[in-house]
Amino acid sequence: MNTETRFTLVLGGGGMKGVAHVGVLQALTERGLVPAQIVGSSVGALVGAGWSAGKSIAELREIAVHLHRKDVFVRAYADMAFKRERSPALFRREPLDALIERVVGAATFQDLHAPLIVNTVDINSGMQVFWGLDGLDEVPVRDAVFASCALPGYLPPREIRGRFYVDGATLDNLPVGTARILGTDLILAVDVSASNAFRADTQEEGFAAVFSRAAEIAVQSLLELRLREWTTPPIYYIHPRVEHISAFDFDHLREVVEEGYRATAAELDRSAEWPGPGDAGVFPRRAVTVRVQRERCIGCGACLVQAPPGMFVLDAQGKAVVTRPDQEWSPIDGEFIRHCPTYAISARPAAAPKAAGAAG
Repeated sequence: MNTETRFTLVLGGGGMKGVAHVGVLQALTERGLVPAQIVGSSVGALVGAGWSAGKSIAELREIAVHLHRKDVFVRAYADMAFKRERSPALFRREPLDALIERVVGAATFQDLHAPLIVNTVDINSGMQVFWGLDGLDEVPVRDAVFASCALPGYLPPREIRGRFYVDGATLDNLPVGTARILGTDLILAVDVSASNAFRADTQEEGFAAVFSRAAEIAVQSLLELRLREWTTPPIYYIHPRVEHISAFDFDHLREVVEEGYRATAAELDRSAEWPGPGDAGVFPRRAVTVRVQRERCIGCGACLVQAPPGMFVLDAQGKAVVTRPDQEWSPIDGEFIRHCPTYAISARPAAAPKAAGAAG
């Protein structure tokens, strides 16, 4: 990608891991790469809104790394005491309202310095609504951003035009489909969700942790389904390594911002892996070798169900055998690996071919 490439930047949700997007924007703008527009979900919408409203990277970093839990999450004790099960949410709306006001102010979408699309869902109809598109751009940005951050049960829905909206991640945490209609050459999608990271003892951490983990699994599965048959415009997918950090962790915000910067800068330096004119699908694509550890395989057949047809067969001993070990994968390939109950399947970067004439 170069400064002439017209691209849409899609910033996904992931709780406080979303502050990684500040580092993403820093890496891009340092190289003179300015998105034609930003599409955001949840904290991705908040970061994108701040940048689109004219906040500098330095200002966004300062806000991000100095956030405290009380700036976002303050328990709604009064609602829970008096309304009990009818309480709209676990946390009060006022702290997040104040943070969004600080980042965005009172601007409407029409007032922004750069185009912004915010992903929300109507909690009553299930309709996905993207504020900032034509006809949906005269509302205050702060209302749309609050709605996009309103994880159901945690923060109350936001009323806009007489309807009530919640976190767009309910349907689509990384809304690349909306970017498709905006007419750019490339979609740069930044995913800060948990991916398929293993969690230990979630069941011991309370109902909020169990709900959050279940939501992560659903988000990842929906994303894989959406991207599996993707064609154009090409997507370049960046996944900062923040999956080990909780969505509600305020103790590692500086680390998260820096990882967003590191991951983006590293991908921008791999110029050979970026799609060119006429390319389609999800990038980067890298050679991997898939293996099965026979001593672990129990012959359950899960790989035959989850993997692409014909990739695995069971041999005479009932053990799984990979028929096409050498693969070229995008970041969304290989999801079948985590469905093996004995962790018998692995994928590793393929060995680089030896140079001609090199010693064996």
